[in-house]
Amino acid sequence: MQRLIYILLFSLLCPLIWAQTSEKQRNLELRKEQILKEIKNVQQMLQTEKSKERNVLSDISEQNKKIRLSQELIQNTQQQLRLLTDNIYKNQLQINKLQKELAVLKEDYAKMIYKSYKSRSEQSRIMFVLSSENFLQAYKRIQYMKQYANFRKNQGEEVKVKSTELQAIVATLEVQKNKQGLLLKDAEREKKDLEKDRIKLEELVALIKKDQKKYNAQIKKKQEETRAIDRQIQQLIREAIAEANRKAREAAAKAAAKAGKKPPTTSSKANTTTFELTPEGKIIANNFRANQGSLPWPVAKGFISLPYGDQPHPVQSQLTIHNSGLEISTEPGSSARAVFGGEVLQVQVLSGGNKAVLIQHGDYITVYQNLSSVSVKKGDKVSIKQNIGTIGTNATGRAVLKFLLSHNTTIHNPQSWLSRSN
Repeated sequence: MQRLIYILLFSLLCPLIWAQTSEKQRNLELRKEQILKEIKNVQQMLQTEKSKERNVLSDISEQNKKIRLSQELIQNTQQQLRLLTDNIYKNQLQINKLQKELAVLKEDYAKMIYKSYKSRSEQSRIMFVLSSENFLQAYKRIQYMKQYANFRKNQGEEVKVKSTELQAIVATLEVQKNKQGLLLKDAEREKKDLEKDRIKLEELVALIKKDQKKYNAQIKKKQEETRAIDRQIQQLIREAIAEANRKAREAAAKAAAKAGKKPPTTSSKANTTTFELTPEGKIIANNFRANQGSLPWPVAKGFISLPYGDQPHPVQSQLTIHNSGLEISTEPGSSARAVFGGEVLQVQVLSGGNKAVLIQHGDYITVYQNLSSVSVKKGDKVSIKQNIGTIGTNATGRAVLKFLLSHNTTIHNPQSWLSRSN
């Protein structure tokens, strides 16, 4: 009875454990596909630059990105290997256990068959029943023979089931061992590729060191331009909030006058830090907030070449770069697209000549910078993934979209709002 309970519990728990393991394996494989896709995008960008004027600082940034992705890919492969090794170990234990159980079952079954063979005479069975002292005993003996026959049949079936189960686990183990071998080869190849990328990075850094003053001036100029544009964007956001609130108050006053009611009391001082939302605006804001972590990327194809926040400079480690948004490298001629439905608040030319589009989503604003041309205008309603303009290219032919996200005037990390892959 205990043996039957153990088999039943094992049968119920094993599928659950295997399902959880399979889910982990699937997630790792999906992430591996995403990393390989990102590495391919970075590699394509680097290959494109070989035929154009060289921007060593950008090359270093993209080479660093490729190295980080390669490191993540190696970690992913190692996780897959650990998971497979655990599975192989568990399956081997299960094989050993089943082999022991099968050996015991076969031995018991053989003994039972042997005894049955010795007492196979039909006459012996009849005499066994007829020699009963009374009818009740005869009935019990008949029932015993039926139960014994069923037991023989069930034990034979159990031997078959255990044999089939053993064959299935052995086959699974063989597949897992083959996959483990392939993953080990992948890991070796990834490590070699990573080493090659590190050598390339060292070569690029050596170029920088040859003309340190020139590149230090480039870094300083870039930082100053970035800070100036950030201040310009902040001012645009405040102006957009003030204008949106003024329009909302005017609309509320008109609606009240039309209804013969007293206009709502509002402060004469313009609010430039928070949106005064209508009920409809609150719904849009709530919907936008509910999609945190699953918003589509503002480009159809690309990779994050500079993350949000304070980052160490790829060459001058003593310098810190502050990035107010995400810099996403993409293919030249690519379009920027809205990450959510909303209304265009501003279309503005920034310092340096490129354009920026600000889109309102309730009390959230998304900003799309470095656009060479714009296909929307102020007041337009836009839908999710709608193209809003073409991303500009710099002197070396690189197309980089800078994407910002703010809640009123508070800047957020846009990466935490976007889906993992584009």
